[in-house]
Parts: sequence; C-alpha cells; structure tokens
Amino acid sequence: MAEAVLEREFAGLEVPPAPGRVREGLRGYGLIAAMWIRSTMTYRTSFILSTLGNAAITLLDFVAISIMFSHVDVLGGFTLPEVALLYGSCSASLGLADLLLGNTDRIGARIRDGSLDTMLVRPVPLLAQVAADRFALRRLGRIGQGLGVLGWALWSLEVDWTVGRVLLVPVMLLAGGSIFAAVMVAGAAFQFVAGDAAEVQNSFTYGGCTMLQYPPTVFTTDLLRGVTFIVPLAFVNWLPALYVLGRPDPLGLPGWAAFLSPLVALAVFVPASLAWRAGVRSYRSTGS
Repeated sequence: MAEAVLEREFAGLEVPPAPGRVREGLRGYGLIAAMWIRSTMTYRTSFILSTLGNAAITLLDFVAISIMFSHVDVLGGFTLPEVALLYGSCSASLGLADLLLGNTDRIGARIRDGSLDTMLVRPVPLLAQVAADRFALRRLGRIGQGLGVLGWALWSLEVDWTVGRVLLVPVMLLAGGSIFAAVMVAGAAFQFVAGDAAEVQNSFTYGGCTMLQYPPTVFTTDLLRGVTFIVPLAFVNWLPALYVLGRPDPLGLPGWAAFLSPLVALAVFVPASLAWRAGVRSYRSTGS
C-alpha cells in the first residue's frame, strides 16, 4: 500500500541535473516522510502510546544514573546535574539524528532481499529514500526526554552564563545530531561491503551516546584521544559541555575547541558522503 502511494507521488518525475539533486532529494524525503506520518496518525492513540513508551524506555538510562548517585556524591568529579547535562544533550542529539536518518541501518536488509533495486529506479536520490523509509515519528520521545533532562540540568546548575555559553547549548545539540547523522551515513555505506553491519553502525551511535552520557574523566586517555581525533564523538557534547561548565579538557585542548563542533560535523560528513557514493556505485543487484 505504502509503496503504491509512493510510486504515484513519484510518477512523472524526471531525474534532475546535478545542481537540483539536493532540492529533489529534500522534496523526495519530505514526500516519503509525510506519507509515513499520515499512516502513523491514522492511529493516534497508538502513536501517543508508542511515543511515550519510547521516551520512558530511554529515560530508564538516566534513572539508573540517578540511582547510582544516591550512593555517591560525584562521579569522576561531576555532580548529578553536570552528568544530566551530558546525558540530556547526547540523548537529544542522537534522537534528532535517529528521527531523520535512523532507518539507514535497514539498508543491509534491502541489499539482501533485492528491494534496493526498486529505490534505484526512482528519480530521487537513494539516500533520501533510505533515510525516510518507514519514518518513525515516535522517535520524538527520545528527543523530548533528552530535552527534559537537559532543561532540568541547566536549571539546577550554577553557571556563569555568558553569550558564548548560551549560544553553545543549541549549537551543541544541532552539531551533535549532525555528527551522529554522518556516522549513520558512513555505517550505511559500509553495509554495501559487509552486507549487513547494522550492529557495527549502532555501536558507534547508540553505543557512543551511552559513553558520552558519562564524564570524560572516568575514561582512559587513549580512549579520549580516539573519540576526539579518530571518530570525533567528543565534539557531540563532551567538549562543548566542559566549556559550559567551565571545566578543563582532560586532553588539554584549548577552550575554543568547544566551538568547532559544526566544522567537525562538516568534516565528518564529507568522507561519509564520499563513502556512500562509492558504496552505491559498487552495488550489484541480487539478480532476482
């Protein structure tokens, strides 16, 4: 049913020239996402319950952290509100990326069953179709609970709010979501080679977010170097949050490094997009 609706939406479209591919990609993404949203809202009660359930399940991680703080006053030198800042920012950033690009981990299944061929013949960029496929609006629950915890943390902390710190909070969320999104695209590209590597992708996204929920001071220096200079997840929230809290970076990076998150997101997206294009060019149909 959904596939038939999609085919009607795309009927008559022509493949645009290169300058118009981004515009057509966004348009195609919007059409597919809107189709799935209309389908979801047909059953509003189910949508509300699934969204609340998604928020409650992800909130259990912070409940576990809160229980831990009932036995200790600080963790790695960080208080509960400071850890809540890390948790809320990371959870909201991952939720944003998961909402917009979370379905890219399904591409391995489409490669195996040959359904990716159907997407390739449509006059819309493949990434837009893969990302919007089965668009799950219930993932707003993760974003909502992350923003809720972040709001409580910001209200509880005693921070010297300068203009730079105020602006850095929304930048941290958007740039962090962009970094996670780039990792998702790179993971999807890897599946063209591996066939099915969704768990490898998830280890860097969901697993990375779990790590970023805790203070960097509890991890080894080698790990901190790895997530700063190799897979730059530290720019999702560690470095910006340390600047907001007025804390030094364990690796000794200067304070202005906290403002590099948008540039880091762009730097990660370039090789991720190139890897995606290479993966699409190397794809060979199942022949079925």
